[in-house]
Amino acid sequence: MTTHHVPDNLPGKLQHFIGGELVDSLSAKTFDVLDPVSNTPYVTAAAGQAEDVDLAAAAARKAFVEGPWPRMAARARAKVLNRIADAVEAQDERLAELETFDTGLPITQALGQAHRAAENFRFFADLVVAQSDDTYQVPGRQLNYVHRKPVGVAGLITPWNTPFMLESWKLAPALASGCTVVLKPAEFTPLSASLWAGIFAEAGLPDGVFNLVNGFGEEAGDALVKHPDVPLISFTGESTTGQTIFRNCAAGLKGMSMELGGKSPAIVFADADLDAAIDSTLFGVFSLNGERCTAGSRILVERPVYDEFCSRFSERARRIVVGDPFDPATEVGALVHPEHYAKVMSYVELGKTEGRLLAGGGRPPGLDTGNYVAPTVFADVAPDARIFQEEIFGPVVALTPFGTDEEALALANEVKYGLAAYVWTPKLERAHAFAQSVEAGMVWLNSHNVRDLRTPFGGVKASGLAQEGGYRSLDFYSHQQAVHVTLGPVHTPRFGTVQKGQS
Repeated sequence: MTTHHVPDNLPGKLQHFIGGELVDSLSAKTFDVLDPVSNTPYVTAAAGQAEDVDLAAAAARKAFVEGPWPRMAARARAKVLNRIADAVEAQDERLAELETFDTGLPITQALGQAHRAAENFRFFADLVVAQSDDTYQVPGRQLNYVHRKPVGVAGLITPWNTPFMLESWKLAPALASGCTVVLKPAEFTPLSASLWAGIFAEAGLPDGVFNLVNGFGEEAGDALVKHPDVPLISFTGESTTGQTIFRNCAAGLKGMSMELGGKSPAIVFADADLDAAIDSTLFGVFSLNGERCTAGSRILVERPVYDEFCSRFSERARRIVVGDPFDPATEVGALVHPEHYAKVMSYVELGKTEGRLLAGGGRPPGLDTGNYVAPTVFADVAPDARIFQEEIFGPVVALTPFGTDEEALALANEVKYGLAAYVWTPKLERAHAFAQSVEAGMVWLNSHNVRDLRTPFGGVKASGLAQEGGYRSLDFYSHQQAVHVTLGPVHTPRFGTVQKGQS
C-alpha cells in the first residue's frame, strides 16, 4: 500500500485571477479537483464561464492598450522575467510537492519540471534582449528594417501532464514579447497554476498583464478561443480538441500554435548500442508516468536483435518501481485522474488481443487504490493494431520487428501523428537519411528527448500546427513590421502630368 501524503497549507478554494485580484466565478459555479492517489476531492475550483473570460480578456486588453508592459524596453521586461525565475527557484520544493500531489508524477521528476520552469523564464529573458532582426539597405535609396511589436492578448491553454512547466513554456515567451495573457490551465490539475499570481506580483509584473481563468475546456476554453479581443491562441493538448480549436480560431482569423498528440517511434537498428537504447527507450516511454506527448510508445526493432531486445526491455520494465509519488525511489506514480486511468486500462485490455504481453498488463500488486498502472509491454504488435496507431498517453508500449530500412521507415510513418522520432544506429549516413525521411517534427539520433530551448518544438500531421521554441516563439507572439526609410531621391513614375488634349 502507498502512503497518502497531503501537503500542508493547501488552499481552501481555487479562484480566478483577473486584473490583479482573486475572484470567484460570477455564476458562483465550482468544480471538485481530485488527487490521483486517493481519488477524493481536495479542493473546489471556480468554474469559469464566458462572462469570466470576458472580464479576464478586458483586463488583459486594458493592460495591453494602456499599461506599461508592451512599451517597456526588452531589458526591463527581461529583469522582471529573471525575478520570476528567481521566485520559482526559491520555492522549487513546494512547487514539486504541489505538482506531485495534483498530478501523481514522481517527486524527483516533478522537481526537475520546476527547475525547467525557471530555466524557461531565464532563457526567454536572455533571448528577448539578444534578439536582432533583418535590416536591408537599397544602395542610395532606402534603409529597410523589421520592427517587432507584441500582437496583443494571448490565450494560453495548457495540459495536465506537466502543468507548471508547460505553463511557463507559454508564459515566458508571451510576456517576453510584451503580450498580456489569459491562462486557462487544465481542469484536472489547477493547483500549481494558482501560484503564478503571487510569483508575478513578487516579481513586479503589472496588474492585468497576467490573468487566469479556471474551468473546463468546453466552457472557459471555448470562450477564450472565440473571444474577439484575443488574437492569439497557444494550445497544448490532444488532437481532437485541437481540431475544434482550429475551427473556432478560423472564424476570427486568429494566430494559432498547437502542439498536439503523438505516437512517436523509436527505431532500433541491429548495430545499435543496445544497452544505451534500452536505457533510453525505457525512460522515453515510462518517465512522467508515460503521460508525455513525445513518448517513444512504438519501438521498432530490427529482426536480428528483436528477441534479445524484447527480453531485456521487458525484464527491466517489470522491475520499474511503481508506487507512492512522494517516495524518491518511485519511477512511475499514479495517473492523473480516474477518467484517464480508465482510458489507459481499456487500451491495456485491448492490447492483450493485439499483441503478446511481456510485462505489466494491469494494476500493480499491493496498490489497490489510486490510478496505478504497471508498466506494460506488448510485443509482435501489427501496424494496423489500435495500440500501434492510437495515442494511449500512459505507461504502455508496443514492440514491432522490421527487416529493412525501407520497412522501418514505412512503419514509422504509418500513423496519423508526427511529433517525435528516435533513431538508434552508429551509422551516421543511415541515421541522417532516416531522420530526414521520417515524418516527425523532431528527431533524436542515439538519444531520448533532450530539449534545447533554442530549437523548434512541434509536430507535423495530426501532431500540431506551427512550432515554438527559441526565436520561433518570439515570432509567434510578435508582429514583424517592415519599415522603409527613404535616404535619397527615389524614382517615382509621375502620373497625371499630361495636360488634357495633349497626346
